[in-house]
Order: sequence, then structure tokens, then C-alpha cells
Amino acid sequence: MKIKMIASDMDDTLLNNERKISPRNLAAIKRALAAGIVFTLATGRMYRSIKPFAEQLQLDVPLIAYNGALVKGALSEKVYVRKPMQLQTALDALSYCKEKDYYVQVYIDDELLVKEENEYSRMYSRISGVPTTAVGEAVYHITKAPYKLLLMTESSDFAAAWQDVANRFDRRIDVTSSKDNFLELMEPAVNKWVAVKELAESFGIKPDEIMCIGDSNNDISMIANAGIGVAVANAKPQVQQAAKLITASNDNDGVALAIENILTRQAEINLLRRVVEIAVLRLVRVQRVGGLVVGAVPREGEVDVLRNVAAQHGPEVVSHILGVVALAA
Repeated sequence: MKIKMIASDMDDTLLNNERKISPRNLAAIKRALAAGIVFTLATGRMYRSIKPFAEQLQLDVPLIAYNGALVKGALSEKVYVRKPMQLQTALDALSYCKEKDYYVQVYIDDELLVKEENEYSRMYSRISGVPTTAVGEAVYHITKAPYKLLLMTESSDFAAAWQDVANRFDRRIDVTSSKDNFLELMEPAVNKWVAVKELAESFGIKPDEIMCIGDSNNDISMIANAGIGVAVANAKPQVQQAAKLITASNDNDGVALAIENILTRQAEINLLRRVVEIAVLRLVRVQRVGGLVVGAVPREGEVDVLRNVAAQHGPEVVSHILGVVALAA
């Protein structure tokens, strides 16, 4: 299995605790791009919050924002996917937030709306680098469908709030989280894996040729379904359980380590294949009729070698070897 695409989460995964891309992570991503691997960002962040990092990485691919509700070109800014919440569902959820007195953020057209500025809004702006727009009571009476809603609670109330929202809006809203007190409300069937898989298909890449890296609940869908799902060491336990591999933490270049391992392994496989090809060419010769290649047959004295290969690995392996040599010729 050769990895042809890598999708990485941002916060607490690609970004270190200073919310920056480390030099080693940057170098590893550039090596992957040079090797022909498609690299993209898959995050719950807004598109405008991702774009500066995409520019730093010199990415020219669609970026996955809002957990997959928006897929938009890094350079072209072409919109490939747009899956906002149903407006009525969003209004019902906002009414619920008002009733419960939950702090809520509304994401419309890549703008971030809140009722009023407070410690939650200021914290989020520091993390995302995007200012909030306070609109008062109008935040509960939007007229356009949002990409997502984000509720924030005290950590002690988070689990109960998640369960209550999930029960109240069963099958109308998908609920996930990116941090311990960030509750993210999405349109059903909107998640990172759906977006990653659709993007991969546009490049002719299969699911088992994708590596996904993340740390939180909103990363589980892509980590569990990718060919290689990778959790950083600081990932939540349930994320690590869904992963095939655990890499170093976000503050210890975990993304770089995962990419470097894949590049090294694929280089070793390519070298092994070349060694096998050379060895096979010594065992067989191409058979031609009138200048045309019609197959390959064992060289004189090498029949016993191929018989041993067939005994150990099956006759179909020998048939494959002879077919490969004939095609290569």
C-alpha cells in the first residue's frame, strides 16, 4: 500500500503549543509534496483561519474547513463542497442555546458571529486569529444557513451538554468536539472523513492510499477509515484507540515523524522492488516472435530456482514474475 494523500488536523496536531508549524513539520510536508503526495489540512477551523497556514506550506489544493462543511481551494478559492446546516435546524439549535444560556458562535460566509464579546470569544480569537463580530440578540435570529454552530461550556458541564444536544436534535444535527469545552454542531453526515474521501476520489486516490493524522473527537472519522490513521501522543484515548499508529505529540513534531516514516518506508519498498526486478531478470529471458514480445521463460539452469519459488510462494507468483518481465520488455 502506497500513501498518495495525507490529511492533517491543525490544532493540537500539526500546530505546536505555540500554534505554529515547527521547522521539522514544515520540512517533512515539503518532502511529501516533492515526492508527489497530496497534502491537505482537515480542520474544524474557518477557511480564513486556515489560509495563512496553507500559504506558509505553499499548498495548491482544496482545504477542508468546518469539519468538512466547506472545501475550498487554497489558491483559487474555488468552492468544491458547501454543506451548511439547514437554516431551520440552526434556528432551533440557537433557540435552545438561548434557553440554556449557552455561549454560542455562529459561522456564516466565513464570518464569526457572537451575541457579545466575553472571555470565550476572546479565547477563541486568540486561537483562531479571527476576530468575532458581536451582533446582540440577532445572533439567535439569523437569516442565512451557517456552516456550523459552536457551543462552549465549563468543562464540568461539557459531557451533559453534549448528551442533551444529541438527544434533543437526534438525526437533525451531528455533534462532535475539537477541544474539551468546544461542542460543534454540524449538518448530519458532515465530517472530516467524508470530505477527505471525496477529495481523494477527485485525485483518483483510494481510501487505503490515504494517511490521516489528528488528536480529537472530530478526527475519529478520518483516522478510523483511512488506510493509515495516526493519532498524536497527546490525542484523546478514544482517538488513539481508533488509530493504527501513534506518533509523537504535537509539541514534538508528531506529524513530521509520521510523514518521515512513510517516506522512508516507501523509499525502501521502491528499492526492494528494483532489487527484485534485477534478480528476476537474471532468472528469466524474454520470449519474442517476429520481434514481438509474447512472454518470458526461465533461463537455462534457473528452472529449479523458479520451482522453489513456486513451492514456497505459490505458482501464481512465478506466473506474475514472468508476466512482469514480459510487460517490462
